[in-house]
This record gives sequence, C-alpha cells and structure tokens, in this order.
Amino acid sequence: MYEKDGQRYFVVDSHVHWWDGRPANQANRYGEGFINCFYDYHRNLSPESEVWSFEDFWRQPEERVLHDLFEVGYVDRAIFQPTCLTDFYVNGFNTTEQNGVLAEKHPDRFIVNGSWDPRDGEAGLDRLESLAQRWNLRGVKLYTAEWKGDSKGWKLTDPWSYRYLERCQQLGIRNIHVHKRPTIYPLNRDAFDVADVDDVASAFPELTFIVEHVGLPRLEDFCWIATQEPNVYGGLAVAMPFIHSRPRYFAQIVGELLYWIGEDRITFASDYAIWTPRWLVERFVDFQLPADMTEYPQLTPQIKKKILGLNAARLYDIEVPAELRLPDVPTDSGAAVGSEPRVPA
Repeated sequence: MYEKDGQRYFVVDSHVHWWDGRPANQANRYGEGFINCFYDYHRNLSPESEVWSFEDFWRQPEERVLHDLFEVGYVDRAIFQPTCLTDFYVNGFNTTEQNGVLAEKHPDRFIVNGSWDPRDGEAGLDRLESLAQRWNLRGVKLYTAEWKGDSKGWKLTDPWSYRYLERCQQLGIRNIHVHKRPTIYPLNRDAFDVADVDDVASAFPELTFIVEHVGLPRLEDFCWIATQEPNVYGGLAVAMPFIHSRPRYFAQIVGELLYWIGEDRITFASDYAIWTPRWLVERFVDFQLPADMTEYPQLTPQIKKKILGLNAARLYDIEVPAELRLPDVPTDSGAAVGSEPRVPA
C-alpha cells in the first residue's frame, strides 16, 4: 500500500517474473541475446539510481524479490506471468513451476498464472489442466512470438488456439494475458501484432483479454480494437518507465487509453525485474497530464487507485481492505466495462 497527501493506494503489480537468465541456463546465442535485450530496456529507460549491474539482472535471489516488491515497492499482491522460452534456455526462462516455488512460500503475496502454446496439441491441453489443478489458475500468459522448433510464432486465431481458449473457459481460467509489445531479440515483430485479439475477444466474451504492454508500438490499433470489445484490457508493463525517460509520450499513452477504453480497463505493472515498482508507483501518483493535452481526462486520485490496483483486484477476486476501496460511483471518463463503444461500429 502506498500513501501520499492523505490518499492511500492498494497496489497490485499485475506483471512480474522470477527469471533465470544466467549464462549457465542459456541454451544458445538466442538466450544470451534475449536477456541482453531485456537489460538494454532496463538500463535505457530507468533513472540512473535504479540501474542494476548485469550480474544482478541475470537472476534475483528470493529475498531481493520480496524486498523489491513488498518491503519497499508498496505492492500488496503480485501476479506472476510466465515466459517459458524453452528453445532459448535449458530449464526455461520463467516458467509457472519456477514462479510457483515463491508463490507456495508466500501465498498471501503472489498469484501464479499458467501458460500454453497451441503448437503443443493434445499434450499441451493435458498440461494446462494439470497446471490449473496444481495452482488453481485464474489466468494464463500467452507469448505468440515464442519460437518452437522451426516455428517462429503463432496467432490467437489458429484453430488449436481456439481449443485452448475453450479449455480455459471450461477450467474457469478467465484472465488471458497476451504479450503484445515492442520486439525483443531474436523474436519477430510481426508475431506480436495485436490484430488477432479482435477475433478471439468477440468469440469468447466470457473471457477477459489483458493485452500486455498495450500493444506498443501499435497503441492506435489496440485502442480501436479495445473500444469495440468490452472484454479487452490494457496492461501498462513497458509503458510505465516512459514516465521517467519520455514523460510526454507516457502522457499520450495514458491519455489515449483513458479516452478510448476508460479508467476501469487499465492495469498497472512494473514488469519486474526489468523495473522495480517503487519508483514507478511514486512517480505515477505524482504524475499529471500536461495542461495543453486538453482532449484527455485528468488523472484524479480515483483513477490512479483503479489503475494501480483496484482494476486487477477485481479481475482476480483479490480482497481489498474496506478502507482502500472506492465507493460505487459512475464514471464520466472513458468507456466503462460493458458500455457502448465510444465510436460507432
């Protein structure tokens, strides 16, 4: 929980990892290049005081994860999002099982999400069911650009993907986090395109599709899709650190999201350990859109409370202390969940 100027904020970091990018776990030059690319994001978009050594970035000990997130990072609950990359890393980069080690020790702090890949066919469906039973899954993280053998990506609209989404629905896994972000070496940019979200969001209205990284650099495409699909949300991982390095660009991102999809469908994420939540939360609470951006709603404390934690808490049925909740009042900024689109179909 973060408190400033008499306002208290319940914080859900909806996109964190506990990865292993150490050289001993790198299966090939692609594994080396992937963690190097992550570190470039970390180093180039962080304040100088928040930059780690490369060795610290490879792998964080358990005590550091707990310290960075909960002791100094203001986080009340964190959601692990797996990134398996088994073609690049000997034991995988950041799997459900690896994240689950910490979650089992600290069940009041972490939520574990699973993952699936439609290229795994029937065997993958069985594995998904096993993960769901083992971890009581409420969400999955999908990585459409992940390589597998000769395949360099897949689409949500692939026939087998529909089989997996149907199984998620049957298993009660309703939060589908889809990785759609700037490209990462050596993955292909086109495999992160947001266009496939449109079809599945219409086909599975009972599922919620959280587009991580709000589709950057395809923000406009994401917004036009999400405004028509009330079950599409935007996750702010990767967008958040621009609050330091390019604050006006960050203001444009948040302003567009507020204008098109509204305050109820945006979720905070640090993308730990690329960045740590402490400075992101502090700066976001202090942040206001520039005065000349009059076409956008202003960031009120109520809106910030929703983005920092209350929206994700609603998606994951996280109990929020009564004193940190908001009263049930209508909003006049953006399109609320279930409302009509802001533009005609």
